[in-house]
Amino acid sequence: MKNIFNDWQEQKTLVIMAKHDTDPDFLSQITIEPLTRSTWDKFVRLFGNNGACGNCWCMYYRLKKADFQEGKSEDGNKQAMKEIVWNDKPAGILGFYEDQAIAWCAFAPREDFVKLENSRVHKRIDDQPVWSIPCLFIQKEFRKHGVAAQLLKGVTGYAKENGIGIIEAYPAIPTQEKFPDSFLWIGVYKSFESAGFKIVDQTSKNRPMVRYYTLEHPRSE
Repeated sequence: MKNIFNDWQEQKTLVIMAKHDTDPDFLSQITIEPLTRSTWDKFVRLFGNNGACGNCWCMYYRLKKADFQEGKSEDGNKQAMKEIVWNDKPAGILGFYEDQAIAWCAFAPREDFVKLENSRVHKRIDDQPVWSIPCLFIQKEFRKHGVAAQLLKGVTGYAKENGIGIIEAYPAIPTQEKFPDSFLWIGVYKSFESAGFKIVDQTSKNRPMVRYYTLEHPRSE
């Protein structure tokens, strides 16, 4: 039965891919939803057997190094993410096309991400409460089609609706035209720029801190 389901899912994905290749309104049809119990199965399907990459399950920034490495085995990181969801804590946002999850970004208060709080490069620049987007994941077949920027626009709308004033992220500015997929999990600056984010700190030349202000806040110069 499992193989039959997988075959069906693969066929469905092929149909959706074929449709988005010929649909001029493809991006406008992408909808977003937060990761909750009701969307968990679709999140798992998007991340696949590898948990997006190397059994990460988007826990890299949330855990200390030793805990993260340990969680790579026996579905530890997957279970850790599930506990966050089952405890009704913010985890991230899913992007859907034709009712299939094709995109994801982690999205939660900055203090939930241990590695960010301990970062020497991306230190807090003020005492404002911010929500961070430390990583993104786009289904391989949908990459380089503007999905990341569209997802980010959806996240800014979600933030406005939920009273989240500042969104912060730490994307890469590629130094060459072609760049490895390893850059994709932190996002590329041009996607954030397209969604209205502005650079607020460039301690790292190629990994700036960007922000989107949804409410009236003093902007850093």
